[in-house]
Order: sequence, then C-alpha cells, then structure tokens
Amino acid sequence: MLSSKKPNIAAFSMVIGVSCICKASDISVPELSSTIKRQSHTNHTHIERIAVTGSHLTHGQNHSTHTLVTISDKAIAHSAFSSLSEVLISEVPQINEGISHSNSQNSTHNSGLSTIDLRGLGLNRTLTLIDGRRVVSNSYSGDLVSLSTLPKGIIERVEIITGGASAAYGSGAISGVVNILTKQAKDDMSFSVRIGESTSGGDREVAFNGDIGTHFADGQGMLLLSTSYLEQFGLDYWDRSRAQQQDDWRYDHKRMCNTMLTAMYDSHYRTAYRCMRDIEQSEWTSLSDALPGGVFNETSSFQPNSGFWYEGQTLRQDWQEEAHGIHYNQFNKLKIPNKQFNIAVKSELDLSLGNRAYFQIHHSQNDAHNVKSPENEDECDMVITFDPSQQQFGSDCIGTIPFDNPYVPAQIRAQVNHADIKWDRLFQEVGLVTNDNTRATTRAWAGLNGFFNNDWQWDTAVGYGMFKQKQTRFNEIRVAHVRQALTVEQLEDGSIRCRDPKARKSGCVPINLFGEGAISDAAANYIRANPTLDTEISLVSLSANVSGPLVVLPSGPVDAVFGFDYRKDKQSVSTNVPNGGVTFNYIPNFSGDVSSYEVFTELSFPLLNDLPFAKHLNLSLSARAADYSWAKMGLIQSYNLGLSYQPTSSYSLKLNWAKAMRAPTITELMSPVRGDYNAFYDICDGVTATSTLAGHENCRKNLGIQSAIAQDGVFHDHNNSYSPNIGNPNLKPETAYTSTLDFVVTPQVIPNLTLSASLYRIKIEDVITTLSHHDIMMQCYQSSALNSTENLMCQDIKRDQDGQIIELKQRLTNANELITQGYDVTVKYIFPFNTIGQINFDLTWNHVIEHALASSNTQEKKYESHEGYLDHNIFEDTATASVVWQNKDWRVRWSTYYKGPIKRSKRVYQNWHNNMALNTENCNRSLDSCIATPELLWGNDLPSFTTHALNVSYRHKITSKRVLSFSGGIHNLFDNKGPFIIGGNGNFHSAYGGGRGRYVSLKAQYSF
Repeated sequence: MLSSKKPNIAAFSMVIGVSCICKASDISVPELSSTIKRQSHTNHTHIERIAVTGSHLTHGQNHSTHTLVTISDKAIAHSAFSSLSEVLISEVPQINEGISHSNSQNSTHNSGLSTIDLRGLGLNRTLTLIDGRRVVSNSYSGDLVSLSTLPKGIIERVEIITGGASAAYGSGAISGVVNILTKQAKDDMSFSVRIGESTSGGDREVAFNGDIGTHFADGQGMLLLSTSYLEQFGLDYWDRSRAQQQDDWRYDHKRMCNTMLTAMYDSHYRTAYRCMRDIEQSEWTSLSDALPGGVFNETSSFQPNSGFWYEGQTLRQDWQEEAHGIHYNQFNKLKIPNKQFNIAVKSELDLSLGNRAYFQIHHSQNDAHNVKSPENEDECDMVITFDPSQQQFGSDCIGTIPFDNPYVPAQIRAQVNHADIKWDRLFQEVGLVTNDNTRATTRAWAGLNGFFNNDWQWDTAVGYGMFKQKQTRFNEIRVAHVRQALTVEQLEDGSIRCRDPKARKSGCVPINLFGEGAISDAAANYIRANPTLDTEISLVSLSANVSGPLVVLPSGPVDAVFGFDYRKDKQSVSTNVPNGGVTFNYIPNFSGDVSSYEVFTELSFPLLNDLPFAKHLNLSLSARAADYSWAKMGLIQSYNLGLSYQPTSSYSLKLNWAKAMRAPTITELMSPVRGDYNAFYDICDGVTATSTLAGHENCRKNLGIQSAIAQDGVFHDHNNSYSPNIGNPNLKPETAYTSTLDFVVTPQVIPNLTLSASLYRIKIEDVITTLSHHDIMMQCYQSSALNSTENLMCQDIKRDQDGQIIELKQRLTNANELITQGYDVTVKYIFPFNTIGQINFDLTWNHVIEHALASSNTQEKKYESHEGYLDHNIFEDTATASVVWQNKDWRVRWSTYYKGPIKRSKRVYQNWHNNMALNTENCNRSLDSCIATPELLWGNDLPSFTTHALNVSYRHKITSKRVLSFSGGIHNLFDNKGPFIIGGNGNFHSAYGGGRGRYVSLKAQYSF
C-alpha cells in the first residue's frame, strides 16, 4: 500500500494568459470562440464569456501563445467517417492514430476503444477534455478517454493544442490537449440516418442521430438533448483477397536474398525458405499445424513425412505443415465489429444578477465483439498460475498424451516405442474464442458562474464520472482440466474414465484429441473456461476559479485568473479466475485510488498596443502546483511563458515555452505482478572462470553459476522465459519541456490569404517505461551494488539452485528521454465570388525533423531514432489539403490526405544493413561466402500514400422551419489500400486504413 499525505499546496504562482494561432478547418474566425451573451442588471448587460482552449481566461482579448487547431461541427458532420477519432486524424496531420477498431484485434482489454495520439508521443500524454473539463478514463491501462463516448450531434467543435499545457489543465497535457466543446443552444429538432460501406465489400456501418433543443423560462433557460446509435459490422479476412495471401518473409543473410516460405524443402540449405526470384507468388505459404483433427509427434515444420495428422477423421502419416496446414490468419478480423449508443443532456439557466447555473450528463454504452480462432494448444504452451495463499506465481501446461491413453490409435502407438505423444491441435469443438468488451460510461457535472465587482467572473463546479467494463473471453481452456482428461484408464467393461479420483469427483470427463470432432460435448464443457475481467474507474472533481482585469495599464487591462481543482480517482480490476491456469492473459485483482489538490493562476500583460511597429505586444504567464496523496510524489509544478508580438495587422509572432508534467497512473504505481512469458537471453550465458565479457565478473558470484562452472567449465543459459510485469511505487512524474515559435502572415496585398509556420520541440525527461531484459541484467551485473537492496534490478532477477533464471520482472521505471521536433506549415485562402458563392482552400503540412528515444539506462547513452519507421508509426511528412465550394444550399468539398515514404521496420533494416556491410567485407577478402550481387530489401521501403475524398451536400428548405438535407461522400476515391505490409494484419496496416479502401457514405437529415 502506498503511503498518503495531507495536502500541502505551495502558494499561488503568477501566471499569464494566452493567445492563439487559429488554424481552423471549415470554420470562420468569429466562430472560434464560444460566446454567451448574458443579460443582467446595470453594469453586466451583454457581457461576453469567451472560452479559448489553453487558458482559463474568459474575458478580454484573446492573446494565447498556444498553437491551436480547430475542427468545426461542419467538418465533423460532412466527413465520410462516423468515428470522431478518424475525422480528427484525417483533418489534422499532427495527430497519429491511437487505439482503433483496426489495430486492437489482439488486445485483451482495449479492443473497441477509439483514441488519438498527438505528435506520436504516446496515448497517456494526450489529454482529452470535454468543455475544458477532465473526465473519467475508459481504460485501467492509462488516462485514455475514448472519443466514441459522445454523440456527434452535441459537438460544436474540437480544439486541439499541440505542446505542453499542464499549467492550464494539469497532469497528462504533455503532447497536447484535445478539447471537445459542446453546442451552446439549439431551437429545433433533427433526425438523421447515415449508411456507409466499402466498395470492395465489408466495413458496413449504420448510424442514427437525434437532437432536440429548446429554450424555457422566457428564454432564460436552454435544454439540449442529443443521442446517437452506431453499428459497425467490421471487416473480415474473407472480404479482402490480400488478406488471404499467404506470406512468411525472411532475408537470408547467407544467400543475401529475399525469401518466402514454401512447401518445397531444400535439403542443401536445410530450409523451405526459397529466394523470391526463383518462385511464383502462388508458391508462397504460411500455414499452421493447428488442425481441428490434430498433428501428432511432429518432427519438422518444413520437411515432408514429419508426423501423423488427421484429415477429418482419416489418420495420415505424411504430415508436412506447409502442404497440409491451415492459414491461421483466416480467424483474424481486419476491423472489429462494434455497437455504440450515446446520449447527452445539457442545460443552462440564466439567474438573476448575471449568474448562471449549468448542468451536463452523458451516458455511453459501447460493445465490441471480436470473434477469434478456437483455442490452439500443444503439449506445453505455458500459462500463468497464481497461489493467493503464498502470493506466488507459477506456470502450468497440458503435457504430452500418455502412451497408455486408450484413445491413442494403434498406428501411432506402434511408432512411439512406449514414449508419450507430442501433439498440436485446434480445439474446434470447444468453440470460437470470442472476446466481448462491454463498456458503460457515465459522466456529469453541474456548476454556477457569474459576475462580481463589475467585470470579474467566477465559476464553481462539481463533477462525477463512472466507467465500468466487463470483458468476457468465451471458450478458453482450463489447462489442468485438459491434463486430467488426458490421464485416463480403461475399465474391464471397456468404458474410459479419468484416472485421478479427485478429478472424477470434480466432474472430469475423458477427452479424445484424435480426429476432427472427436472431443465430446461433455469433455468440451469440462475443459471450457469463460474468464471475465471487470474494471471500475471513478472520478470525483471539484473546481473553482475567478477571473478578470487585475489592473489597467496604459496598453490595456492585465487579465488574471486564480483557481483551485480537486480530483479523486479510484479504480479496481477483478477476475473470476484469480488462480489463473487458463489460456488467457492473466491480470491479478487489484485496486487503488489517488487524490490531487491543485492551484493555478494565469496572467496576461498587454505591454504595447496600437503603436508604430507594435500593434500588439503581450506577455503571458501561467503556473500550477499539484499535491498528490502519494507521499513519494512530491509537489508537481507546471509553468508556461508566452510572448505574442504583432508589429502590424499583417504579421504576428508567437513564442511559447512550457514545462508540463504527467503523474504516474494508478496502474503504473500500484499494479501487482502480472505474470507473462517473453523469450530473453541471459547475459551470464557462456560464463567461465576467466571470461571477461560485460557482467561476467558479477555473474560468477551466483552459487548456482559457480557450481555449473566447477562441473562443466562453463555456464549455459536454459531460462524458462518467465518475465512478469509489475508497477513501481517509486515512480517519479514525467517532465516535458516544450518550445514553439509561430509566425503568421496575412498580407494586405492578397486579401483572404493566411500563411503560418510553427516550429516546435518537445523533450520528455524521466519517461515511464519498462527496460529491456538485456538492460535489466546489465544494470544488475554491471553494478557494484549487486546484493544491495537499493538495486531493484538485481532484486527483480531470481535464479534457481542451478543458476538458471526462473523469474525476470519487468518493472516500470523512469529511465529515458523522448524527444521530438519539427515544423507545421499552413496555407489558407478564400476566393469570394459574388454570384456563385466562394471557394476555401486549406493546406497543412507537418514535417518531423527528429523523433528519438534517448536511453540512459546503461553506461553509454544511446539515441534511437523513430522518424521514418512504420513500426514506430512516425511518418516524416504528413499533409492535408482541401478545396470547399459553397453557394447557398450547396456545398462541395474535395480533400487530399498525404503520408510520405517510410521504412516498414527499423530492426529489419538495421540487420540487413549490417549483413550488407559484412558481405562487402567478405568480398573484399575474396572469401567463398561472398555474394557478388546481394539483393536489396523487399517490402521494407514503403512508398508515399495519398488518398482523395469528395463530399457533396444539399439543403432543401421545405418551409422556414423545416429543412431536409442530403449528403454523400466518397473517401479514398481511387481505392488506395496502401502498400503490401509483411506481417501486417491481413497484409495491411491501420495507418493506411487497415484494408478499407474506397468508402461510400450517404446521409439524410430532417430538421424542424
């Protein structure tokens, strides 16, 4: 249990407000602010509240130095996408995809979420707000708000800050903030239906939306109700021929050629991988031995005649995996089906004296249904077990089939010479493994605001959120039950029963693995497990602030805000299989909570106004201090300093520096050991009495390794690959330093043209991460504190009496630096035509100069660049462009989305590069191993990716209050599904749409 403490907040720090470079999409400049005109007595008549993302200042001029991108409700409504996250990704190049239905197929917990990732710095470092308020998380693995939990009809716009904003909003706003702003008023009802489907088949979706808005209390009150239902039917393996293409690629460093696995075994090279230049694409294979009837005593994965197998109910002895196996990818969804129901209610009421009461409540139900393959097991696929009484993890596996099992066919029995039988099998009779994720999210807040002392404003609010997730994995396997069901005996009457009396008492049913359909219903019921994982996360918040002009300078008022935030987060995770032992990722029961007390202040100083070459000069400062209930956390402080300079109305320059923070999550700090297996290499392998490799001196201090050296002269690694994950109560907050320089030109000689450029650099220190197995061992065995309690790395390595590693914990730690820098360029131009409407042109380009991880966990600091590699999802160049024509009731929009060329895998590229250098050396030395014409990598240099979209909409006025609207869109007009991705899901990648291709949507809306 982590110790807690009473709040001890430092004194208020001076701050300074902000102004923004507004890079709006489908929105005019006056619409960038949320304006509420108040009616009150005397001095407060028609005072405006202006809310701008990045600042709590709501009065006076907008002088934010944060870079702000705005997506309007028009852009959202007219997009071909129903998912808000997909809309934002398609409109804002600075946004990377997060968790989506196209990349979470193999996630046991996060399938069905819809998140985004600003600047590619990680999901936990993008803070998502609704109306400037923090809301409850939708995942125990981080502070992740799913963008699919709000009806689109209530959204007025989305404002996005890129860069640190913790001084304004608190922990987590490191790479930026996504602020979803809701509509302020509505005086009609509207209903819409939308359908869409890929022209290549699949990915069908149907959406219904209903909104109603009205005023009450003689116009002093507003009520808005919005609801939506969306069903997405997913995308299947059978919907795309590319997904059905088998491929298992490797680069052969001996032959220096690209190879594919085939069914043709080469006895000379002892492999079935053939150079691609020598084979046809139809000869590529990638099959599995997970057969419904089973494979027994397999001796090779490549060679013919390598064991027994069942073709249906027929036993054969000519097994060859790449000739007789199944394409296991057929069970993988390209996109997960899901259903979403959202409802939101918002109400505001103007009171006397210019005060106002407001209230919002949202509820979302999200169901993701991922049907996977039947469980595939063999004689020893390890699973995690847990002994609660001893608080110890272990492992278990089914084991071989006993030789005396009466179900063993005579033909197999005659061949095995009294040995037990190895096996591989698909448990088709148990059923398809199905991952059902049901999420329910409720969030609400209520508050009061108003005015005092003429033009000062106050606001106070209370908020609550509850997230519940129930995950059920149907048709998993209880490993111990299978082992008991295989250990059977035949009685004199010919009946077969489980040998263990205790197992029989608990309902054990003998199981027959030989032949398709051989497992009886009773046996399937006995071994079947339906594990569940229940998550509850709650949030309670209180906030209060006052804002207004502090003093008046000759150049204008100094606007200020002072505020207080309180937040309490709680979460619990529980499972119905606390002892493990099933074919399901084991997650232990745990719970925790944290409270934070925070104060913040902002100040905006107008230094110069309306002077020659100084039309405007503004200084902004902001600061926040947060005290967390975890005693070891310390006071978390965030700052922001900004300068806005406008020499003339045509030019403006913005500079911003921010120190942002991210406190560890409850899971990161408090998670107990979560058992897992990952292959790793023991650095003590090969230790002798005199070896001098790194760490070997300390390796020899282990008694088991000493014994192995004394007996054999050398220690050989035979670890069990057990590598559980664990939280760390000693984690520190992450700290990010952000610098931005923005330049905007609106030349008078070219009216309606806006040019802007933004340079940015973000450096995150004390990155919360897990170290690699190698680095953990190096930090232990290269340390002078080998047996010290201060060296957690050594404490996390356990060896048995023979010196073999039996446990290597991957503990979260603060270890690295994450750095990104680049620039954004935006061009906007409006072509007005008096008689045929107007045309708007928008272009935004993002270029990543550097995106790197600096590892400081070993003696030498290493930089690993991520830009330009798809396995890190960091494209060096990304751009969006659009042309919109509007004339009365017609609107036509053409948009283009571009991603630059990229390499598929950094590891593959580096290995190939090293092999090329070695081959060059061999050729220079005239060695026989020299390959005169080595091949370039195939499938690693991916070309640029461009898609185009066309959307047309028309509004038909039936009467002054009744309007019928139609819109249709084609996304990815030329059906670009992206390059062939080796190892990708269905040979696609979600960064290129995950195989969706051309997508057509139609929408009809009736308003009255």
